[in-house]
Amino acid sequence: QVQLVESGGGLVQAGGSLRLSCATSGRPFSSYSMAWFRQAPGKGREFVSCISFSGSRTKYADSVKGRFTISRDNAKNTVYLQMNSLKPEDTAVYYCAAEPRFGEVRPIEYDYWGQGTQVTVSS
Repeated sequence: QVQLVESGGGLVQAGGSLRLSCATSGRPFSSYSMAWFRQAPGKGREFVSCISFSGSRTKYADSVKGRFTISRDNAKNTVYLQMNSLKPEDTAVYYCAAEPRFGEVRPIEYDYWGQGTQVTVSS
């Protein structure tokens, strides 16, 4: 089992920045590819970004490319999402997720999920 706990969400004005964190416990963190998804009200869960277990490979949704950066610290069992130049359309609950294979963009492929953290971007 892997437990995931997100933090760092909040209310920010358009153009601002936030840094999300996802702390993990349980099975070895370095064995898992980690991802961030988001879900806006009335919409499905959407892939945002993922990072390989070593951190050497990353993948981003087109909607966040160039604005968001995913990273991980295996010594701290934590994955981060740095979000810059935020837009109102980035408003959503952000979830981190874990699974052994890198690059999966469908939520169903992920074995473990956090409880989510709310990000609200005002215009």
